[in-house]
Amino acid sequence: MWGSPSPPVPIRNFSIIAHIDHGKSTLADRLLQATKAVSDREARAQLLDSMDLERERGITIKASAVTVQHVYKGETYQLNFIDTPGHVDFAYEVSRALTACEGAVLVVDSTQGVQAQTVANAYLAVTNNLELIPVINKIDLPAADPDGVAMEIEQVLGLKAEDCILVSAKTGQGIQPLLDAICEKLPSPAPPKTDKLRALIFDSVYDDYKGVVVYFRVFDGSIKAGDKIRMMGTGRTFTVTELGRNTPFPQKMTKFGHAEVGYMAASIKTLADVRVGDTITHENDPADEPLPGYEEPKQMVFCDFYPSSSGADGGSGKKGDFEALREAIEKLHLNDASFTFEVQHSEALGFGFRCGFLGLLHMDIVQERLEREGNVEVVQTAPTVTYRVAMNDGTELEIHNPADLPDLSHVTGILEPLVKIEIICPNENIGDLMKLCDARRGMFKSQRFLSDTRQILDYELPLAEIIYDFYDKLKSITRGYGTMDYELIGFRQDDLVKVNILVNNEPVEALSLITHRALAEHRSRVILEKLKKQIDRHQFEIPLQAAIGGRIIARESIKALRKNVLAKCYGGDVSRKRKLLEKQKEGKKRMKTVGMVSIPQEAFMAILDQGD
Repeated sequence: MWGSPSPPVPIRNFSIIAHIDHGKSTLADRLLQATKAVSDREARAQLLDSMDLERERGITIKASAVTVQHVYKGETYQLNFIDTPGHVDFAYEVSRALTACEGAVLVVDSTQGVQAQTVANAYLAVTNNLELIPVINKIDLPAADPDGVAMEIEQVLGLKAEDCILVSAKTGQGIQPLLDAICEKLPSPAPPKTDKLRALIFDSVYDDYKGVVVYFRVFDGSIKAGDKIRMMGTGRTFTVTELGRNTPFPQKMTKFGHAEVGYMAASIKTLADVRVGDTITHENDPADEPLPGYEEPKQMVFCDFYPSSSGADGGSGKKGDFEALREAIEKLHLNDASFTFEVQHSEALGFGFRCGFLGLLHMDIVQERLEREGNVEVVQTAPTVTYRVAMNDGTELEIHNPADLPDLSHVTGILEPLVKIEIICPNENIGDLMKLCDARRGMFKSQRFLSDTRQILDYELPLAEIIYDFYDKLKSITRGYGTMDYELIGFRQDDLVKVNILVNNEPVEALSLITHRALAEHRSRVILEKLKKQIDRHQFEIPLQAAIGGRIIARESIKALRKNVLAKCYGGDVSRKRKLLEKQKEGKKRMKTVGMVSIPQEAFMAILDQGD
């Protein structure tokens, strides 16, 4: 094994991980101020959250890498830290950040204690063989219980209660001891295994002037401006035009050595040339093998995005709108590699894209970013999950859209994705949460005590049952104190059927859904009642129907707008009135056969809230 002397400045690479809203971004702000990277004048809340969307929602969506200096026992340390998201939908961002680090600071709110995503992120760090420093935040609040939370950390995560560092990211209390602990407890980067350049790409963004900007961590060798490099995964070669690091403001560099973190511009114009998880090496003296990279994320939720101008007129949207949407999606995909997209066509909405996401919040964020950053307006269909279809010939087909379900005469069974869900909640809500899980076809697995007041519930549930309003109901039942985390564990066959929604006797594929046979009628009635409110009345009566195969299982009608044709009849023979009504009836009948029903976007989202 090839080794080299340790770098002149000792380096510590670490991530900040926590459950959502436990104070990661505020802690990152204080670390920047404590290390004099940001002056008091430049400081502002959520400094590393550069997106307006992050500030508005108060959540971190993108991981941010920053380099600062800290003096410990007379020696200057280079600290490279990454502030990561906390929501379960952005776990892929966290896993990428952890791969580039040797340690992690695990932040726990002293008023809320260990939460579902705290546990998930801690296990993720342990899986990556990272050293953990537990930090108990918000100790300045009146409701803080740092001793109780420290015991929870020891009981659930196995980290010693006395090792917990008490801080207040708001007031700055405990920040210096935390910085000292990072320098003392976190391990130095492992020595290089080769003298040839190997740098891992852990993020990338698109810049209108520089092209694709790549964020990397050097594991072996060194890289300098002017080097000719090769992406080992794609095989493309480029010349480095700019190197730099965020401190947190961009600072240009001439060279990066072993274990350092920075960004690179190399006039990369094509989005497909960069892949997150790829390895950078020198073109003239390449490494023998690439770094391990990342496990590809598993998309759990799928929906369609269409240009809003396509409307419901048979898909007559301008080609320019579709191309603008394609460009916006491609740019966003470079910045967020965890969602997928492919071209899709709908009779009602024209050309668009079928996109896959890690969860509902992820889907919501991507739509907002498309509209803001890409300057496009999109129509979004209701989300679905991936199903596997067992065919008569023994093969298995994977579908992301109910419309793709083959003829049932060729199908032996439909398998749906199953997730293991971990719920942390107060004791008094256990009964109500069990009822909720049972109503969603859940299978009880275990129940564990977290503390005197809280418990952990483990269930197995179909993913389709939790992507709609499960999280909202969980928060409502527990008055905001319950949290959940889930992971895909496989597929299970069940008595599933495809429900077609017919508007004016025409099936609308974008509204079709796959559901359990026992729930099909109830859910169909809920959807039709919502559609009835969303679709405007026309000059003719519109029947709304739900069908399984050729059997109608539910029906609603939108009454016609009627003109009073008898207004001009002041008395007179009843046969004259009947003649006028019959004439109107014939006109309505003729109009119904040629009339088009326009369906607003709200109707496509009507199947989101399906009730219980």
